[in-house]
This record gives sequence, C-alpha cells and structure tokens, in this order.
Amino acid sequence: MNTYTNRLFKTKLVAVLTVVLGLSSCTGDFLDRPPEDSYNVDEFYQTTEQVNAATNALYTRPWYNFVTNVSWCIGEISSGNGRTWDPRNGDFMNFAITGEHGTLTQAWESLYAVVAQSNAVINTLPEKVAADVPVDVVNNALGEARVIRAAAYFYLVRIFGSIPIIADNNEYVLEPVVPRNPESDVYEFIKRDLEFAIDNCYEKVRGSNYDANAKVSSGSAKALLAKVYLYEQNYTMAYQLASEVINSGEFKLYGGDAEDGDPAGSYYDLFLTANDNNPESIIALQWTNTGVWAEGNGLQSLFAPAGVTGFSDGWSAVGPSIDLQQAYEDTELDERYYATIMAPGAYYPDLNDGYTVSENISHQGTNAGVKKYVVGNAATNGGGAAQSYPNNTYILRYGELLLIHAEAALSGGGSTADGIASFNKVRRRAGLADKPNPTLDDVFNERRIELAYESEFWYDVVRRGPNFALNFLSNTERGTYNNDTDPPSVWSETYTATMDDLLFPYPNNEIENNPALLEPPVPYDFE
Repeated sequence: MNTYTNRLFKTKLVAVLTVVLGLSSCTGDFLDRPPEDSYNVDEFYQTTEQVNAATNALYTRPWYNFVTNVSWCIGEISSGNGRTWDPRNGDFMNFAITGEHGTLTQAWESLYAVVAQSNAVINTLPEKVAADVPVDVVNNALGEARVIRAAAYFYLVRIFGSIPIIADNNEYVLEPVVPRNPESDVYEFIKRDLEFAIDNCYEKVRGSNYDANAKVSSGSAKALLAKVYLYEQNYTMAYQLASEVINSGEFKLYGGDAEDGDPAGSYYDLFLTANDNNPESIIALQWTNTGVWAEGNGLQSLFAPAGVTGFSDGWSAVGPSIDLQQAYEDTELDERYYATIMAPGAYYPDLNDGYTVSENISHQGTNAGVKKYVVGNAATNGGGAAQSYPNNTYILRYGELLLIHAEAALSGGGSTADGIASFNKVRRRAGLADKPNPTLDDVFNERRIELAYESEFWYDVVRRGPNFALNFLSNTERGTYNNDTDPPSVWSETYTATMDDLLFPYPNNEIENNPALLEPPVPYDFE
C-alpha cells in the first residue's frame, strides 16, 4: 500500500477540479449546456497533462447527490436490506415514492449531470486538442469519459426504465423536449460506450502503487460490460468477458487464499481510506480530502453513529434490517458481518484509534448499526469534513466480478466448474467453507452479503423477474426489535409491492420541463 501517493493523487485531483468543473459543469436540469464563459476551451487541451486532467471531475462532484442521498435509499432501503423511521426515506421502504419526491429527483439530476460532464469531454476534446498531444492520450481520455457515462446510464435505466439518451447536450439547448428511448436502446448505447473504452483505454495491472489504480482502464470497461450482459441475460457474453478479465491478471481479490488474490488485504480492508484504489478496485469514485462539500463522500454522515465523525453529522439515518442480519450464514465466521454491520460491543481498533460500539446501539430500531463506509474522524481518516470524506465508493470491484462469472456459468454461459471456483473464492475470503454445488439462489444470497451497503441489492432483486421480486419485496422483514422482551421479539413490518414499484417514477418537474417523458419511447438513432 502506498498511502502517500494515494493522497498525492487526491491533492492533484483537487488542483484541477476548478478548471475541469468550469469546463464541464451542469446544474439541476439534465439538458443544461456546459457554460462557455468560465474558461477558454481553445487553451485547455494543449498538453498531455491537461488532457489527462480533463476526466478527473467525472469521478467526483457530479455523483455526489446520487451517492450520498439516493443510492442507498434505493439499493438498501427499498430492497429490504435497511429500514428507517425517517418519513422522507421511509417512502423508499413502504413503496410510497411519487414523482414529487425530492430525493428521487436528486437521482435523476445527479446522474444526468454525470452524463452532461462526460458528454462535454467526449464532444469537445477531439475538436480542441492540440495536434501534438499523442492520439493514445486523447483516446484514453475519451474512453474514460465513456465508461463513466455508461455507468451513469446503467443506473438510470435500472432505476427509471425508458429514458432519454443524451449524447450531446448542446443539441437540445434550443429544443429541450427530448423523447425517451426504449430500455433496449439504452443498453445498446451503454455497450457501445464500453466497447469503445475497451479498445481505447490503457491496459493496466493493479499493483502496490495505488495512485496508478485510480482511473478506469480497458479492463474496467470489459468488467462493466460483463455485468451489463448479465442484466441482459446474455450469459455466454457475460461469462466470456468476465473470464477474460479474470485471466488478464489486472485485478486481484483483496485477501483470501486464491491464486488471483492479494494476501496483503482483507474484506474489511477494502473499505479503509488508506486502501483506496487497492488491486480489487475496478471502478471507484475518487473523493477528495479537502472537506469541500461535494468533493468528498457523504455516506458516513448518513450511516455513522453520533460522535464517530468528529463533526455534527453521524445521523444513523438507516439501520441494517432484521432480514439482512438474519441472512448471514454465520455472523461469527463471516468476516463481512463485522465489516458491514456494527454489532453491540464490537471493537474497531482502526476507527478513531479505537472505537467500541455501544451495547445499546439500535439504529432505526434494528439493535445494530452500519459499519461499511464509516471511516471515522479526519485525524485518523486522511482529512475531510462533515458530509465530505475522502474514502472511495465502489461502482464495481473484483469480488463482484467473480460472482458475475459464477452466475453466468451456472446460468449456462460457460464452465460450471470455473464458475463454482469463482464463487468459492469469494466465500473463502469471507472466512466461509466452500460450497461444492452452489445454486443460483446461493449466488443471489452471496451477492446480498458480499455487496450489502454498496447500494446494489435492489437491482439484484428486480432483475430476477417480477414474480420473484414482488414475492421477495412483499415478504421481507422491515420491522424493529421490541427490547421489552428477553430475548427481544420483533414488531413485524412488511409492505406489499406491486408491478409499478419495480421502476421508479420520473420526477414531476422533469415531466413539466419535458412532456415527451409521458409519450411512448422512440427508437434512438445510432447513426
């Protein structure tokens, strides 16, 4: 691990944020054109360093509202992994979200801001770059922007379904009514972006210089494309691409005993700020330690107990549901439990130089708290401030890729033996015994535990189909513990989901601005 170089990268990232955000900024409206009065684009893309810096902001600020305020509400609360008494976030728990919900609006605005900033790089760089900047430098930057744009669209299509595909915001400034496009076209657009990135981004090997691992690579694009094919149920392509990434040796499982593992790490170590951009990281958002709002990661503010952060935040806005806690196979053996959930009396030696969880911890009535992405105060965490912390958040990591490989294989896409081997690498890293004949249900449950509080579970539930999803969501325990009994009993709480709940509604203000959202989807023109 190289903590110094990792922090140096974040410092350099801050140095260019002002320039790049001026070049590719976006306000609330997803059709806003990047302003042209805050920079001289003809003078910006003149050196290799400037071109490399052009993509830095794509990993940070435009993602802030989605990651901090929305991703976990959808991924954890709606899915049944989390619960809350907060009436605003509780709407995600009881399927009461409407187009007027402000938190949902932040998902749309934030993700389309990512698209807009990516578009600014993709459409401006080829026209304005100096002739002496090497072509491979230009194409790598374009590939990076396409990976980030693909990631944003992948969230958008899974949350809202049919959506407008915007490839160049400037085309719609004078005509802001934009039709929505079919989900199949959105997936095709995503795949084309990732195929470009596979061909044009640099190939890398993730090593001990974590600074060099920060940005996406050709392998990152291929791994995300494998996941996209999994969602399309093209298991052959998902298996093939996942196999290619595994066999490339670019990424490693952080910890465990597998031949493609890094014994220096562990599952717990994945979520320490000092280990940002470790060899398991495939795509991660690169938050800074400046403490400036939206330049850092705000998840700790929502997840942490009061007093942990060193600031006035630490709001315990979500608790790990009883259902999630009971889904662990063995809370003593499975190292992921300790890394994800704060149990009463648990001790974390790295957190604020030593932190013991209260015996009375009960975030949102769950008799436990959330540990994942809770990293402590600025003095022990490399900097930051309230609602702005420097620890990365993952979009995709190697542990998930192994489970993609396993699921694709067990679904008929490739060698079952190789898929089972990938599945058991993840289990052994967690401290559990191999399963010789895992089923697709086993993979689903393993993904739930492996990725808990990485805001992924909702999408896993929904993609298994409406019959499964409606049954699972309607029968997931979302209640609280009654501590007046010994042992504590459960005040049960369940909510019935309907077909309409499997996609989220478009924000009302977006419909007002763009009435075409209510019209039938229109095929996208790929020419």
